[in-house]
Amino acid sequence: MIADDNRQTLRQRLYRQLYAGAWVGEGLSPVNRLVCLLVIVAATVAVLDTEVTLRARFEDTFFAIELALFIFFALEYIARVYAAGEDPRYRGLGGRLKYIVSFWALIDLLAIIPFLVTLGVSDAYVLRLMRLLRLMRLARLGRFSDAIDAVLVAVGERRYELILSLLAAVFLLVGSSSVLYVVEAEAQPEAFGSIPRALWWSIATLTTVGYGDVTPVTVLGKLFAGITAIAGIGLIAMPTGVLAAAFSDALQRKRAGSGQSRADAAADTRETKERDYD
Repeated sequence: MIADDNRQTLRQRLYRQLYAGAWVGEGLSPVNRLVCLLVIVAATVAVLDTEVTLRARFEDTFFAIELALFIFFALEYIARVYAAGEDPRYRGLGGRLKYIVSFWALIDLLAIIPFLVTLGVSDAYVLRLMRLLRLMRLARLGRFSDAIDAVLVAVGERRYELILSLLAAVFLLVGSSSVLYVVEAEAQPEAFGSIPRALWWSIATLTTVGYGDVTPVTVLGKLFAGITAIAGIGLIAMPTGVLAAAFSDALQRKRAGSGQSRADAAADTRETKERDYD
């Protein structure tokens, strides 16, 4: 019985330290602050490790750092799975399995897998891919950011407007590619000989990138290219405005909720002091 109580106490402590919403103090818990610091260190090492000259000179150092980070993140992952039982949604074996396949748990797992995969692997492509996945550790910082939550809320609230914008973009991409295929295919069969080929030009134009590697040469092609470019400016601005407004609304609601919570806490404190005084 005592052992069970000790395990329960340990799980509660881990939960408060590892889950941002469970920490009662200001900001992040000490453990989560350490996690953020090591995530930044891991991303920096992953970037520097892609430089051949640095990797050749500090290969042993990079490996030692990666090994230490792997051990830390593996222990942290196990602790998170264990402590997740404090949340009613993840209690029991079924709850733990549900947590393991949740979004943030999968992101945590990506912090561990690349190191294991690269052990004994010599294929250059696999090694490059694993180095890229190591940078996914930066995504772990999202769990500690209120702004990320606000963005997710904003996207959810404006999903229908965003879907409409996406459909409009697809329609404009296919439409402009089809027209350029009709008017430019004879003059430039390599660039506009089919709608899929013309689609590259449409994407570069509508996103206002404008590489200039493929351009219309006919009068009709240039005329329609101008119309497409102008339409692209409005098309990019539409979802940007929708998201900006939703993001602002979500942040204001979150700040208002935090302010109300602080006011309620202060009122409770005053009432407690008054009762003690009486």
